[in-house]
Amino acid sequence: MTIPDPDRQPSVLVKQALEFGPLLVFLAAYLWLRDSAVTVWGRDYGGFVVAIVLFVPLQIASAAVLRVLTGRLSRMQLATLILVVVLGLGTVLFNDERVFKMKSTFIFGLFGILLFIGLWRGQSWLAFVLDQALPISHEGWMILTRRMAWFFLAFAAMNEVVWRNFSTDTFVMWDTFGQMGVMFVFLMGNYKLIDRHWIGPR
Repeated sequence: MTIPDPDRQPSVLVKQALEFGPLLVFLAAYLWLRDSAVTVWGRDYGGFVVAIVLFVPLQIASAAVLRVLTGRLSRMQLATLILVVVLGLGTVLFNDERVFKMKSTFIFGLFGILLFIGLWRGQSWLAFVLDQALPISHEGWMILTRRMAWFFLAFAAMNEVVWRNFSTDTFVMWDTFGQMGVMFVFLMGNYKLIDRHWIGPR
C-alpha cells in the first residue's frame, strides 16, 4: 500500500483539473460532434458515443495520475471508475447511448442500496467508503449515511426521469453541471449536521 506524502500532495487546482477535466472534454467533444457521425468499419457512431470513446480513457488516465500524486483512490472513486469503464464499453459495443445515460442510475442506486444495507447492520458504510474523511462522531456518520442513502436513491430516480424524458442535449448538461449543482446543495444542507457532530480540531 502506497502511503501519500503530505508534502507532495497536488494543489487543489490540479486535483480539480484531474477530477473534472475528463468531464469537460466529454462536454466539448459532444457539443462539437453532436450533429455528426463517425464511420468505423462500416458502422456509424453518433457524437455522444464518440465523446464517450474520448471520455473513458481520459477518466482512467486521470484516476491513474491522481493515484500516483496522492498515493490513493477512495473506494467511491474506484467503484465509480469501474462502472464508468463498464458502461462506456457497453455504450460503444452496442452503439447505444442509452447504456451510458444509465450510469448515474446504476452508481447512485447501488450506493444508496449499499448504504441502507450498512444501516440495517448498524454500520455507516459511508464512513468506510469515504475512509472517515470527516472527523465527526459515529452518531453523526449514521445520520449523514441515512440522509445520503435516501438522497442517492432520489438522485438515481432523477437521472431516470431526465434521460428518459428529455433530449440528449439536456441530459449532457444535467450530467456535467446539474448533478454537481444538486450534490453541492445537498452537502450545504448538511453543514449544520456536520458542524454539530464535529469532533476534530477547529
